[in-house]
Amino acid sequence: MSDQQKPPSRDTLSVWGGEDKKDFWERSTQVPVVHSVSFGYADMDEWLDVALGEEPGHIYGRNTNPTVAVFEEKLRQLEGAESVTSFSTGMAAISNTLFTLLSPGDRVVSVKDTYGGTNKMFTEFLPRLQIEAALIDTTDHDAIEAEVAKGCKVLYLETPTNPTLKVLDLKRLATAGKSVCATVVVDNTFATPINCNPLELGADLVLHSATKFLGGHADALGGVVCGSEELVHRIYHYREITGATLDPMSAYLLLRGMKTLHLRIRQQNESALKIARYLEAHPFVKSVFYPGLESNEGHEIAKRQMRGFGGVLSFTLQGGYESVKALLPCLHYAHRAANLGAVETIAGPPATTSHVECTPEERAAMGIPESLIRYSVGIEDTDDLIADLEQALAAAKSPVR
Repeated sequence: MSDQQKPPSRDTLSVWGGEDKKDFWERSTQVPVVHSVSFGYADMDEWLDVALGEEPGHIYGRNTNPTVAVFEEKLRQLEGAESVTSFSTGMAAISNTLFTLLSPGDRVVSVKDTYGGTNKMFTEFLPRLQIEAALIDTTDHDAIEAEVAKGCKVLYLETPTNPTLKVLDLKRLATAGKSVCATVVVDNTFATPINCNPLELGADLVLHSATKFLGGHADALGGVVCGSEELVHRIYHYREITGATLDPMSAYLLLRGMKTLHLRIRQQNESALKIARYLEAHPFVKSVFYPGLESNEGHEIAKRQMRGFGGVLSFTLQGGYESVKALLPCLHYAHRAANLGAVETIAGPPATTSHVECTPEERAAMGIPESLIRYSVGIEDTDDLIADLEQALAAAKSPVR
């Protein structure tokens, strides 16, 4: 790139990021899927240099892989990070990060309504290791800051949250974390690098469940963590030993999906906002959770730190969980499944999706109603999705009159 040429946009990086190498197999234009577990060397000195990380290359698939490396580089560029490492799933990225950074006697501060698997880390697995987890009301920034001021090793944030779409002021809370030398970790799965870049707002690490919007086609599991060279290397070392490695075929599928990331997010941002406004005005809908709505508590923060409000919304119905059971089977253009971020619309309640691991009482304590439906907007025609919701709402309303 010449000095005069402007840096590429994230739209262009979604397509070309990490793929500007000239040595792909037999001059292929697409990233090859390298299934080889090991990589051979005739020269012992060269082999040792690669093994020690003093020269680029690969020695064993649990550590690194050429296909996976391209996926990682694309994410590094999209998040503007120094370094990146990947994992077999999003929860592997979350758990490996927490287990790397925390030791017995340490303290982590987070919020109450993180993703269900993350919440179980805080309430079940970390306490077994004598690691204290303080979980604060998500929208009470004063309370979060006060808890951080007591001291913590990690400040773990998720915004927008899953599934109630609460928004955290990343710049404000990152400043609070830095004041006590905490490592600030942000789950950016819902926002994606197209809508938000937490590292630019003061976070130390940003992670994704690549299974969701990054891949976008519901056909590959994966996770990723981006941040400073020092922190990411520590997490990579933990992962290479414990073995939660991203496989090359999944990396290829994620790479292929990311070629259209910017296009998908653009459509999903637009559709989700229109659908949220439609639902907000519907008499059978009790409440709508979406940061793009002016009525949303986190709207002003979201406007400051996001370029788009995302492709996921949630809403509750009059009539409670019985209405949810009546509405979901009536949707024609939505998978009833435990996933999100795909090209097809996906809908379901927290009891079978984001917080299936939790009891109704635990969900209630997190502020997640049983009557809530998480609605991950696909790339279908927006008017078709609204018409589909219209007929499903009408059908669900009839039995509870």
